[in-house]
Amino acid sequence: MTEGRDNHARHVVRGVFLLFSRHKRPDRGAIRDFVKSHPTISLTHDRTARTQLHLVGETEALHPTSTSNDGGSDNELVWLELLREGLTFDIAGLLPGEGLEVPPCEHQFDYREEICRSRLEAVRLTPGSHLAGGEASLPVLRGMFSLTRDLVRHSEAIEAIAWPPSSSLIGRRFFESTVTAWLEGGAFPALGLTAFRETLNGGLVSVGLEFLIGQELRIEPPLAGDKVAATRLGVRLVNQLVLSGPVEGMEQIIAPDGQRLQLEPSSNGRFVRVWGA
Repeated sequence: MTEGRDNHARHVVRGVFLLFSRHKRPDRGAIRDFVKSHPTISLTHDRTARTQLHLVGETEALHPTSTSNDGGSDNELVWLELLREGLTFDIAGLLPGEGLEVPPCEHQFDYREEICRSRLEAVRLTPGSHLAGGEASLPVLRGMFSLTRDLVRHSEAIEAIAWPPSSSLIGRRFFESTVTAWLEGGAFPALGLTAFRETLNGGLVSVGLEFLIGQELRIEPPLAGDKVAATRLGVRLVNQLVLSGPVEGMEQIIAPDGQRLQLEPSSNGRFVRVWGA
């Protein structure tokens, strides 16, 4: 993982949010049933259990400060720790405790309903404390989104997924299909885990790629004149950059349509600028 990834990972809202209608969030029992139906997933910590399997420290004030064994009250956050393929993840915001507020979402993918923040509440899945600083690494991301995908398949009550780095709201069917394709060896789900917006000068810039590689992608005009074609190109380039990492010098590549492209970091290093060579 690059230094750029490390630095940026410390300054973003951690984890992925699973959105439910109010009072439809799962409780501990529902998560235990989920674990029982998935042999590759284990429940490794529950503060109400008499015998703790694995005790982890507090992360981002997510873990309740109360030490009572009453099963959780309405004014505290209820959480469990799950283990999948050697990586632990905290799932927080379970009933009967408080849910988490839906994060701001500027980009919607396969979710047509207007967001009503008073109607929705969230459960959040975050990498365990031992993974601090590695939230943007591909093994951790694959583990977290694989677990999220399994939860989506298990629970019809999940309406959508919110991903803060790209300020995206992703419909459950779109999320499940694109993430599954990625996990099975396909392209990175760039639409959703990143997004694109138009710049003042008519270019196209990614949102959320910085979390992954420390840089955003910027397709310059006139290459970005056709926004549909530019977005399609952006998706392909995001997939490539997620695998190869940040761009540190001038590079030339051939686009899928045969066009020669030039990639170069901006003067401040925050962007990968793209234009026709």
